[in-house]
Amino acid sequence: MAAAGDSSVRRRRVETQDSTSPGTQRTQGTDDSAATGTERAEEPAPRCLRPGTYWLTRIVLLRAVAFIYFVAFSVALNQNKALIGERGLLPCKDYLNSVKRYVGGRIGLDALVYTPTILWFLDWSHMDWNLDAIAVLGMVLSGFVLVSGMANMVLMVLLWLLYHSLVSVGQLWYSFGWESQLLETGFLAVFLVPLWSLSMVPRCLSPSLVCVWAFRWLIARIMLGAGLIKIRGDKCWLDLTCMDYHYETQPVPNPLSYFLHRSPWWIHRCETLSNHIIELIVPFFTVIGRRMCMVHGAIQILFQLVLILSGNLSFLNWLTIVPSLSCFDDAALEFLFRSKGGAKDQVLKIQEETEAGLSPKTSRGMQIRKVVNVSLGLLIGCLSVPVVMNLLSSKQVMNTSFDPLRIVNTYGAFGSITKERTEVILQGTSAADPKDPSAVWEEYQFLCKPGDVYRRPCFISPYHLRLDWLMWFAAFQTYEQSEWVIHIAGRLLSNDSSVLSLIDHNPFHGSASPRWVRGEHYIYRFSKPGSSSAARGQWWIRKRIGPYFPPVDLEGLRGYFQSRNWPHPLVPKGRN
Repeated sequence: MAAAGDSSVRRRRVETQDSTSPGTQRTQGTDDSAATGTERAEEPAPRCLRPGTYWLTRIVLLRAVAFIYFVAFSVALNQNKALIGERGLLPCKDYLNSVKRYVGGRIGLDALVYTPTILWFLDWSHMDWNLDAIAVLGMVLSGFVLVSGMANMVLMVLLWLLYHSLVSVGQLWYSFGWESQLLETGFLAVFLVPLWSLSMVPRCLSPSLVCVWAFRWLIARIMLGAGLIKIRGDKCWLDLTCMDYHYETQPVPNPLSYFLHRSPWWIHRCETLSNHIIELIVPFFTVIGRRMCMVHGAIQILFQLVLILSGNLSFLNWLTIVPSLSCFDDAALEFLFRSKGGAKDQVLKIQEETEAGLSPKTSRGMQIRKVVNVSLGLLIGCLSVPVVMNLLSSKQVMNTSFDPLRIVNTYGAFGSITKERTEVILQGTSAADPKDPSAVWEEYQFLCKPGDVYRRPCFISPYHLRLDWLMWFAAFQTYEQSEWVIHIAGRLLSNDSSVLSLIDHNPFHGSASPRWVRGEHYIYRFSKPGSSSAARGQWWIRKRIGPYFPPVDLEGLRGYFQSRNWPHPLVPKGRN
């Protein structure tokens, strides 16, 4: 033993002496480099999440839903008082009273089923305050979920109830398909989260596959509904010419619409054909495996981003991205999260524990949640029956709800395309006689809808200007079909501040209100890039069709307003 120890000591001394020689130093350096390389090679590779779980998917979905809620409630805060407030164009208080009379004069179950809103239980003498309170509370709650990525059932149910309360009394102003789509999306989000916990990654509650597939079913219905209504609605979708008109005639174009409209004809044909493929074929990718499901999600998201860039379609396209996110699992979305710490590490730990057989013991709450998830699947399955029948019907209707809570709906967009853009231009004059040839008529400018031909189209998506959008519908109807346009005229005659808050330019600001207001009907077309009109700064060229409604004054509108139970506009001070 001693000899062995001495020889070992001698070998170490020799190695130490050899290491001091120049030749040996070079060898040692090489060895050190090799050793370092070996150590680096042995460093553990970055750990990646395995497919098949949806913890990160839940976080992304929640934040996306919260973002849409935040935008929708901000729209409500800025516009609801002028649209459905106490002196709004269509006061929700009057609507609630009419529903109350219809159901027998009582606020009971029938009233709640017909119009599900918490406004039934609030003080109607302060309706503007009620509407603002709902909007502000919705913004606060959705803002919290958006920033934190955390939510529970209480929060998500409250957001859903608050927005449902506005949609139910919004009447014409909330009659768009994306309102029902947001309510359905928000309803599904309720079942993504725990009952009470605000943990971003709640260990005791893995994301429900039933809920994930419900989101996938939603995006499939949205696309199929939109695709089927097109091929059944307007022949230009079948002959591939619809995109020749769409960019110019859509409700609220943006600056890119101007240039996209002038694309070569063959690009428009390719756009229309690709639209059919994306809406009618790609949705079936969802059920043919993980990779094809992700391809479906990626195509739909890219498609919606293109639509966002090409026009101001409210928050519709942003909202349609939300269920598309359910096509991606944790392994696909981990690039969105930081590599060290946070939710990603928690999910990785859960996956490792599950693989090692260390999953949390099943509790009573977890068993109850499984029953809830199965019940959700059965509910959606039952409510989907009329939706599927509608999709298969040759008389398909779009953007329709078959249940009062709008849990499962049918969707569609641009079933028909207008070939010419018409606009209603509101004008006022201070002249005593509207027929006087010397009367000067000045135009009101809306916030975003085309008016002044020199004004550049705006870019406001995902924000939504409800009045501007409805003016687009009014332009290809008559004023008898859109009586609210006359209501606006009466308010303009009195310089009503609530309605003027929805207007960009009031030509009578700081002066006496107009004596007369009229509506003029015009055809609008994009100017051609490089033309003399474009060189003068004109984005639009317009041609007058004729009067939309004749000149009206306050006295002449008195009987009209009374017959419709509208509050008569106040006569401005100093006006006899």
